[in-house]
Amino acid sequence: MRDKENNTFAAIRQEIANHPSNKWAKELGYRPIYTASERSRIVIIGQAPGRATQASHIPWDDASGKKLREWLDVSDETFYDPDQIALIPMDFYYPGKGTSSDLPPRKEFAPLWHPKLFAHMPNVQLTILIGQYAQKHYLGKRMKRNLTETVHCYEEYLPEHLPIVHSSPLNFRWHSKNPWFEESVVPDLQKIVETALLPRRA
Repeated sequence: MRDKENNTFAAIRQEIANHPSNKWAKELGYRPIYTASERSRIVIIGQAPGRATQASHIPWDDASGKKLREWLDVSDETFYDPDQIALIPMDFYYPGKGTSSDLPPRKEFAPLWHPKLFAHMPNVQLTILIGQYAQKHYLGKRMKRNLTETVHCYEEYLPEHLPIVHSSPLNFRWHSKNPWFEESVVPDLQKIVETALLPRRA
């Protein structure tokens, strides 16, 4: 993953790392995991880094990321180029292991740091919201009764936001029950992404 951060984003990253609420992460040697650029045209907002991502510093470098790039119809180079796509999870640190899965992102994290990053990304055309945490934060009361209904009604949130389900292989049961997602939503997603990136591809 190329390091394209300018001084402004580097300063924000350092501010995040030095914040008292992240002291525990700094003591563990964790770095905040996200990518962003003042030229970013698409922002992908996920949940939080997993243990492997926290160690490698490469977000979405797994089966979930491969499937997500297939859905978006973008190359690895495009996906990891922050001048085109910013990767901003709801928490920039691995939150730890819960009873059956990773702990959720901290509720107070995104409200504090996301606005600081978005303030320096004036070219964003589309924000893709992956999973319930991102959708609850950015859509709020505009969400439907659950994630499935929210994703099914994705057109209501365009052109600013586009909610989708997580691309994890663990969601295979959801996909078997909701074939409309890959049949109808993914093709539209690809067209919308292509349009948002078009100035960068020209």
